[in-house]
Amino acid sequence: MHYKEILMACFNVISHLNSHSPHRLLPPKPKPARLICSLALNPSSTTTITSANSNNNNRIQSLCKQGNLNQALQLLSAEPNPTQLTYELLLLSCTRQHSLSDAYTVHSHLADNGFDQDPFLATKLINMYYELDSIDHVRQVFDKTRDRTIYVWNALFRSLTLAGHGEEVLDLYRRMNRTGISSDRFTYTYVLKACVASNCSSPLLNHGKEIHAHILRHGYDASVYVMTTLVDMYARFGCVTYASVVFEEMAVKNVVSWSAMIACYARNEMPFEAVELFREMMIQTCDTYPNSVTMVSVLQACAALAALEQGKLLHAYILRKGLDSILPVISALVVMYAKCGKLELGQRVFDQMEKRDVVSWNSLISSYGVHGYGEKAIQIFEEMINQGVSPSPISLISVLGACSHAGLVEEGKRLFKSMQRDHKMRPGVEHYACMVDLLGRANRLDEAAKIIEDMRIEPGPRVWGSLLGSCRIHCNVELAERASKRLFELEPSNAGNYVLLADVYAEANMWDEVKRVKKLLEARGLQKIPGRSWIEVKRKIHSFVSVDEFNQPFEELQALLIELCSEMKEKGYMPQTKVVLYDLDEKEKERIVLGHSEKLAVAFGLINTSKGETIRITKNLRLCEDCHSFTKFISKFANKEILVRDINRFHHFRDGVCSCGDYL
Repeated sequence: MHYKEILMACFNVISHLNSHSPHRLLPPKPKPARLICSLALNPSSTTTITSANSNNNNRIQSLCKQGNLNQALQLLSAEPNPTQLTYELLLLSCTRQHSLSDAYTVHSHLADNGFDQDPFLATKLINMYYELDSIDHVRQVFDKTRDRTIYVWNALFRSLTLAGHGEEVLDLYRRMNRTGISSDRFTYTYVLKACVASNCSSPLLNHGKEIHAHILRHGYDASVYVMTTLVDMYARFGCVTYASVVFEEMAVKNVVSWSAMIACYARNEMPFEAVELFREMMIQTCDTYPNSVTMVSVLQACAALAALEQGKLLHAYILRKGLDSILPVISALVVMYAKCGKLELGQRVFDQMEKRDVVSWNSLISSYGVHGYGEKAIQIFEEMINQGVSPSPISLISVLGACSHAGLVEEGKRLFKSMQRDHKMRPGVEHYACMVDLLGRANRLDEAAKIIEDMRIEPGPRVWGSLLGSCRIHCNVELAERASKRLFELEPSNAGNYVLLADVYAEANMWDEVKRVKKLLEARGLQKIPGRSWIEVKRKIHSFVSVDEFNQPFEELQALLIELCSEMKEKGYMPQTKVVLYDLDEKEKERIVLGHSEKLAVAFGLINTSKGETIRITKNLRLCEDCHSFTKFISKFANKEILVRDINRFHHFRDGVCSCGDYL
C-alpha cells in the first residue's frame, strides 16, 4: 500500500472513532506521521504503545497525588494521549498549589487535545479558576463550552455566587431557563444564595420569591437542602415570618434546618424565640444533635438575653460533646459570659484556649469594651499584635468602640490614625461611625461633623446615626436637623431616627416641632419600636414591654414601683421626665416613665430573686436617663446588684453607682 494511502486510512479510522466518542470531542492534534506509519505497518506494536501511554498517565496521576506538579507537567508535555482523569488531577493540583500560571499551561494543553469541550472537565476548569480568584477565566471557560449541561451551569452559578456576583447569577439563571435545561437541587441552592450575594436587597428579595415559586412548581419543596437554603435566604433579608412559615412546612428537618431557623431569630433581634426554638429542637428530635453552628447561634441569643443560667447549661453541653475545640464556639462563649455580666468567666475561657485566632481576640476586646473598660481593651489589642496576630477591620471597630464607651478620645484618635500607617488598612464606614460616636459623646460635635465632611467614602446611615445620637445626648438642634435630613433620605422607614429627632426637640422644649415629627411618622405609617426587656429567673426567661397605661398583668409590679418611687423621692430621687415626648404635666410624665420595660423587669427581679442574687436584665433599646437614675437609686435603696445591658453598652449598678460613670 502506498504511504499516502496508509496515512489517509489511519485518519479515516481516527475520525470514525472520534465521531462515536461519548464526549463528541474536537479532533485531536494529528499524531506524527512516523508514529502513524509504524502503527499501520506494524499492528503488533499498538499494545506496547498503549501500555506506555497508560504508564505515562499513571505516572502523571501519581505525581499529582504526591503534590509534584512540576514533574507531572514535564511528563504531560511528552504524553500524546492524556486521559480525562489525568487532566482532572492536574487541574486539582493547580488549585492545591494555587498556581495560576500552571493552570494556564494545563488549560492550554487540554484545549489543544480537544478536551475543552468535555462538559465534565469544563466544570473542573470553572471550579479551578474560581479557587484561583480568576472570575474572568470562569466566564471565558463557560462562554467557550458548547455542551452546557446542568453541571456546567451549576459550576458557573456556584463560582459567581461565592464571588459576590449575585445579580449576574440571576440573569444567567433566567437565560438557562429559556434554553429548557431543568434545574436540580444544587441549582436552586446556588441561585437562592445568589439573592443575598449582593448589596442590592429589595429587587433580589423579589427574585428570591420568584425562585421560591419555581421550587414549589417543580416539586423541590420536599428537598431539605433547598428548603433550608430558602429559610436562610429569607432570614438574611430579615423576613422572619416568611422563614418561619417555610420552616414549619418542611416535612423533614435536619440539624442544618433547625440551625438556620435558630440563626434567623438570633440574627434578627429575636433572641427569646431563638432560645425557645433550641429548646423545642432538643425535645422533639431524639436523633438530631446540635452542631457548632447551632451552638454559636444559641449562645448569641443567650448573650442578647443575658441568660446566664441557660448559657452555663450550654457550656456544659459543649464540653460534654467535645465542641470546645472549635474556635467560633469558644469565641461565642467568651462573648456570652461577658454580656451576661460575668466578664471574669469570659476571660477564664479565653485563657484556657489552646489556640486563638483574630476572632477570639476580637471577642475579648469587645467584651471589655462593652463593660466600659476601654484601657483594658486597648491593652488586649496591643497584646494581640505583640503575639503576631494581625488585626482585622473588626478588631479596630471593637477597640474604637471601647474607647467611645470609656471616653478615651485621644487614644481613639491615635488608633484610628494607626489603621493606615501601621496596619495598611483603609477605614470603612463602621470605623468612621465609631469616631463620630467617640467625638460626639465627648461633646466634640464640631470635630465629629468635620470627620464626616472629610470622609473619602459616602457616609452611610451608621455614620449619620452616630452623629444624631450624639446630638440627642447634648441637645444640639442644628446638627440633629442636618443629620436627620440625611437619615430620612437614606432610611425613610427607620422610625428610630424620627424618635431621636423628636427627643432633641422635646429636650429643647420645641413642642411644635415634636408634633411635626410625630405627624411625619404617622404619615409614613411608621411606629416607634416598643421598649422590651428580658430577665432570667430560675432558668426561665421573662419578657416585659413598656406600657403607657397600668394593666392587669403588671399590676403587682406597678404597685411596687409606685411605692419604691415614693420612698426614693424622700431620699433624693428626681424622675427625669424629659424623656417623655408629650407636652403633659409632670405627674402624667412620671406615670409614663414608671411603665418603662426595664423598671418592670427590675421590680420582677426584686420580687423573685433571693437575697444576694444579682438581677440581670437586657433591653432592646438604649437605657433612658430616668431608668438609669432610677436603677442607681434602687441598687442602693434595696441593697441589690443589678446588671442592665442595653443596645449600646453594659451597666453594672451597685451601691448607687453605675460602672459607666453616667457616661451613657
